[in-house]
Amino acid sequence: MTAFDVTLSDIEAARDRVAGRIRRTPAFESTEVSARLGRRTALKMEALQLAGSFKVRGVFNKVLTLSEEERGRGLVTVSGGNHAIAVGRVAGTLGLDALVLMPKVTPRFNIELTTKYGARVELCDDASEAFAKAEEYQNRGRLFVHPYDDPAIIAGHGTLGLEFLDDIPDLTHVFVSIGGGGFMSGVASALKAKRPSLTVYGVETTGAQTMTEALKADRPVTIRPTSIARTLGAPFATHRTLAAAKLFLKEIVLVEDEPAIADLSWILQTEKLLCEPAAACVLTAAQRIAPSLPEDSVIGLVLCGSNVSLDDVDAWRRQDAAS
Repeated sequence: MTAFDVTLSDIEAARDRVAGRIRRTPAFESTEVSARLGRRTALKMEALQLAGSFKVRGVFNKVLTLSEEERGRGLVTVSGGNHAIAVGRVAGTLGLDALVLMPKVTPRFNIELTTKYGARVELCDDASEAFAKAEEYQNRGRLFVHPYDDPAIIAGHGTLGLEFLDDIPDLTHVFVSIGGGGFMSGVASALKAKRPSLTVYGVETTGAQTMTEALKADRPVTIRPTSIARTLGAPFATHRTLAAAKLFLKEIVLVEDEPAIADLSWILQTEKLLCEPAAACVLTAAQRIAPSLPEDSVIGLVLCGSNVSLDDVDAWRRQDAAS
C-alpha cells in the first residue's frame, strides 16, 4: 500500500507559489444553513474560484513546479470536467501548449470552456481510450498532468484547507466531496495537520462511489460512473488517495442524486450561489449527520465548483418534478 506523501510544508509551499494566481475565495457563516442544520455552519465558496472550481489551485501549483524545459514540451491530460477547464485556464494564462483528451460524452459546455480558456481538445471514445492516448503523447515528450494522483496537484488543493481554517478558526467538522480523491486528500491533509481534533467527512453520490468501493476492496476499483454529479465520476481512486481517505476521513457519506439537485436549487435561492451537484451534495450529507453532532459543533461545507449550465439545472429540475 502506498503511503500518503503530501505534507503540511508541501501545502504551505503551494500556498506561496499560487498566491496572486488564484482567487482567495470567501468563507463565512450562513444563518440560513445554520438554521437548517441546527448547528453553526460556515460555507467555503470555492464555486467562485477562477475557471469555476478548486482545480486551478492544483494545476497552477503543478505547472509552477516545472522547469522551463518541461513546460516547453507541452502538457497533456485526461478530463471531461473541471480539471480540463482548469488546465485550459492555466495554459492560457501562462502561454503553454496544452492538449486535453476528453470522452465523447463530455458536455459541450465543458468543451467550449476548455477551448475558450486556452487548451486544445481531442475527443476519444471513452476515458480508457483517453488515458491510453495520453500515455502515447507522454512517450512522445508531452508532460502528463494527472487529474488527481499527483503530489503537487494535491498540495495545491490543500491550500483551500489552510484558507478555510484561517477564516473560520473554530471549525470542528468539515464535509468535502470526493471524485478521484485528490481534492479531499489535499484539503483533509491540511485541516488535520493544523487541527488534529477536527473531523472530516467525505461525500460521494450514488453512481460515483469510487472511494467507497476502494475502501471496501482495500484497493482501487474501476467503476462506471452513472451519477449526474459528473465531476465526481472518476473511474477509479488511486493508492495515494485511498491512503489519504484511510488516514483522514471519519467516514464517507453516500447521498442520492435527487436530494443533491434539490439542495443545488436551495443554495442558489438562499445563498445566491450556483453550485454543481458535486458541491451541493455536501449540504445533503451534512443534513443527515448534523443531528448526531454536539450542539456546539461548527460545521464547514466546501462548495467546490460551479461549472454547470443552466440548461442542465433546468433539465434536472424537470426530471425531479416528473418523478
